[in-house]
Amino acid sequence: MQPCEPSRLAWTRVTLGVDEVGRGPLAGPVVAAAVCLDPDNPVEGLRDSKKLSTKRRIELDLLIRERAVCWHIASASAEEVDELNILQATHLAMQRAVAGVAQHAREIVVDGNRLPELPLPARAIIGGDDRVAPISAASILAKQYRDQLMIELAQEYPQYGFDRHKGYGTRQHLAALAAHGPCPWHRQSFAPVRAARR
Repeated sequence: MQPCEPSRLAWTRVTLGVDEVGRGPLAGPVVAAAVCLDPDNPVEGLRDSKKLSTKRRIELDLLIRERAVCWHIASASAEEVDELNILQATHLAMQRAVAGVAQHAREIVVDGNRLPELPLPARAIIGGDDRVAPISAASILAKQYRDQLMIELAQEYPQYGFDRHKGYGTRQHLAALAAHGPCPWHRQSFAPVRAARR
């Protein structure tokens, strides 16, 4: 399917925006969110979650949860990433997110250039997370949820520093992997994790 140009998209309260976070990390789930926004109760300042400060993202996360027509967050575990591969696990997380709120929507817009199998008409939009409000909202909810999960995991596994790098392959994370080996939340199929196994 050809990606849709964002400028041609008019979103409504039945447009379900979908985005994911966490494809690149070495640890943790891939998380997706699906959001229907209410044009009559807008949330100002929506954009790609990666371009927002933590403080602003937390503020917007709360506003989206309060004002959206509906929203749902879902994930695919590290084990599912290993079993399916990261693309298929990402699609699974998106399908789970959509399943939680599909009854409220008539169409779906997804960030990127690939679509999972979905129960409603859907369009893939390159750069949609920064230019299409429902997708931006989904990006914010998914990132805030995943970041908070990784902060909580840091309390259980303090040796890895998950609260600082959120599972991405930073120098600090790679050094911790080399020193301690992987934990159950690591993606065993990813090369740096395989290399650190004892």
